[in-house]
Amino acid sequence: MIIELNPMILFVVLFLLLMLGFPVAFTLGGISLFFGYLTFGMDFFNLLPLRVWGVMNNYVMLAVPLFVYMGVMLEKSGLAEELLETMALIFGKVKGGLALSVIIVGMLLAASTGIVGATVVTMGLLSLPTMLKRGYSPELSTGAIVASGTLGQIIPPSIVLVLLGSVMNVPVGDLFVGAIIPGFSLFFLYLIFVAVFAWVRPKSAPPMPAEMMARFTGKAKWIKIGKAFVPPFFLMVAVLGTIFTGIASPTEAAAVGALGATIMTLAQKKLDLPTLRSVMRETTLLTSMVFIILIGATAFGLVFRGMGGDHYLSDLILSSDMEPHHFLWIVMVIVFIAGFFIDFIEICFIIVPVVAPIFIHMGVDLTWLAILLAVNLQTSFLTPPFGFALFYLKGVAPPSVTTNHIYKGIIPFILIQLFVLFLVIEFPWLATGLIDWLN
Repeated sequence: MIIELNPMILFVVLFLLLMLGFPVAFTLGGISLFFGYLTFGMDFFNLLPLRVWGVMNNYVMLAVPLFVYMGVMLEKSGLAEELLETMALIFGKVKGGLALSVIIVGMLLAASTGIVGATVVTMGLLSLPTMLKRGYSPELSTGAIVASGTLGQIIPPSIVLVLLGSVMNVPVGDLFVGAIIPGFSLFFLYLIFVAVFAWVRPKSAPPMPAEMMARFTGKAKWIKIGKAFVPPFFLMVAVLGTIFTGIASPTEAAAVGALGATIMTLAQKKLDLPTLRSVMRETTLLTSMVFIILIGATAFGLVFRGMGGDHYLSDLILSSDMEPHHFLWIVMVIVFIAGFFIDFIEICFIIVPVVAPIFIHMGVDLTWLAILLAVNLQTSFLTPPFGFALFYLKGVAPPSVTTNHIYKGIIPFILIQLFVLFLVIEFPWLATGLIDWLN
């Protein structure tokens, strides 16, 4: 028996079940099977396998496990530790130098790995105790670590951009190019904020002691800098350079990055069978999580469209004579608020496929829209109560660092992210100008 239902009931039921604590992936799949049967009857079980196969057969999505492998392997290589130690010595004489070092290393790791969890945990373990010991305020220390750790969501190679490119049918290479200006704008604004904070409150961000800096001189200084910076720079050129020059597709470049990360770990004498086994296990776990949610979201989208949900929303928006700019702001607000409660993967696969056809009908540039969504989704890692970067840092922070310290510390960085989002909305060339210039 086929029943006609209002398509918005899907979102109501989904929201209620998520608030009750059910897992996202299985909630999406369960709702889809139930309402799919009510809407299509037994024919739904003939349609779904074809739809899932189409998604799993997507060549672009192969970049996800490869980029995850690259990030996890680099975490095991000890490269982050070397970078942090070297940057701390380079900026040691500057007020706020340790915080500046954390942000620069976060950017370098973002451009090398794109794995937020690995970056935040690594920097939390290595730099947070040192910053607190040197007299840094807990708010500045934790804010700098989690904010710089999330740069991997916007600075390419970014898994968020790969997922958005697949969902919105936009070339991932264009998204990598378009994200450069917004991503590095965030990076420089973070640096400016820390420098101003250290100037206004020097006791909360003191320089390193002179006796420590005395050891960092001469030929040994330049050897240490070279050993720390050459490997990540090589990896950035190998991955992003091959994409931007057209030598390789993003998926092929991800394979280059995975190989490069393995060679670097081998060069650091950290590659052995237990390490390889650990990297494979973590890669499989993270990749499986992404794809299970993707399958659930695909089934959800099939049912939503089968119930006429896309036409229902389009008619609702278009009949209101809403300007594209106004609808864009509404979507940005919805995505920002959703980031308080659900992960960026769920937002990519639940909200984006619903609103993308409406934006296409309105004639909005999808590349620009994808960059806006990526900047907005980055805030989901920092916004309480479910900001994952906050959980990662709290898990490795000393007992003296409270949740309240972390929440206070991220406020200025969230405001900076929203400011960059506003700039990219008002000045689209920040996202598309570099693409046009290269083309």
